[in-house]
Amino acid sequence: MVDNFAWLIENYGFIPNGNRTYYLSRSQPPFFAKMVQLLSEIEGKEVYLEYLPALQKEYDFWMNGSDNKDLLAYKRVVKLPDGEILNRYWDDKDTPRPESYREDVETAEKAIDKNPDLTREEVYRDLRAGAESGWDFSSRWLSINGNGDFNLYSIHTTQIIPVDLNSLLYNLEQTLALAYELEAAPEKAEVYREKSENRKAAIQKYLWEEETGFYFDYNFKNSNTTGIYSLAGVYTLFFEISEKEQARKVAETLEQVFLRPGGLVSTPHNTGQQWDAPNGWAPLQYMSIEGLRNYGIDQLASEIKARWLNLNQNVYENTYKLLEKYNVEDLSKESGGGEYPTQDGFGWTNGVYQKLSKEE
Repeated sequence: MVDNFAWLIENYGFIPNGNRTYYLSRSQPPFFAKMVQLLSEIEGKEVYLEYLPALQKEYDFWMNGSDNKDLLAYKRVVKLPDGEILNRYWDDKDTPRPESYREDVETAEKAIDKNPDLTREEVYRDLRAGAESGWDFSSRWLSINGNGDFNLYSIHTTQIIPVDLNSLLYNLEQTLALAYELEAAPEKAEVYREKSENRKAAIQKYLWEEETGFYFDYNFKNSNTTGIYSLAGVYTLFFEISEKEQARKVAETLEQVFLRPGGLVSTPHNTGQQWDAPNGWAPLQYMSIEGLRNYGIDQLASEIKARWLNLNQNVYENTYKLLEKYNVEDLSKESGGGEYPTQDGFGWTNGVYQKLSKEE
């Protein structure tokens, strides 16, 4: 799998959102460095040197435009007022997605009807950027209206600096620093170590809310956090960006805002989109559990694990299926929402179940 992804980076400069030609304008979230780390735990540190060219090339893709001094935001790069650089999701095209053409045209029409200042191209770009995030779609990318509802036509993904993406890129910078150290290139290693520290400081400055004790996405157009609770906040624990006291507050928020009978809900907002309530997703359960363990918050981690595994087992006993996502709020009901029905059998559900159920 890592070889396949490295081949994609070598040939296309990034890992496309899917292996079809119409995905060549957008990436997957940059998990490649984490995959290399996992492989190195099995095969040794020389793995970092083997995949260093691919790691560097993927980083260059995400940072394209960072040396442009004239633009506040260019492609996936955003420059903040005090000179910090963080990243956003983006898509190089601004047309309807081929896989959801009619739906995108309808969404753009509704958006322009509500806000005539918008262009269709802006709406298409935001829909595509939401797809690059993997969270397609979620209240994270939407505005709340006067009735307290979220509508897809309010999507504005490209205005948002996401917690998860910048945590992933922090990890990529740290991985590059380690790889260059192993290559006996200490000056390059120091460059990436400094980049990772700068990013960490910017995440703490712009994405952490002390008063609520949680990490939120940041709307750089409005210069404020979005206030939308989401499990993207746990990425800072998973990649050990948080201080110990911050991790304790995040854990409290997870227990008070996200914990449900079947595990953690992706967001507490029931919008009809699939990356919102009542759905729980395997990779987010795993990252939450591991993130809490990184800070010794083992009791809550064990509770989330037990609830999630129990839900997986019960659904399997009734249906003989593992599913893409689960309703963690009402265990008698199926998951749903979004642009397509819940898929039967799914790699990340299978993998997380195997990993967690085999622990002693």
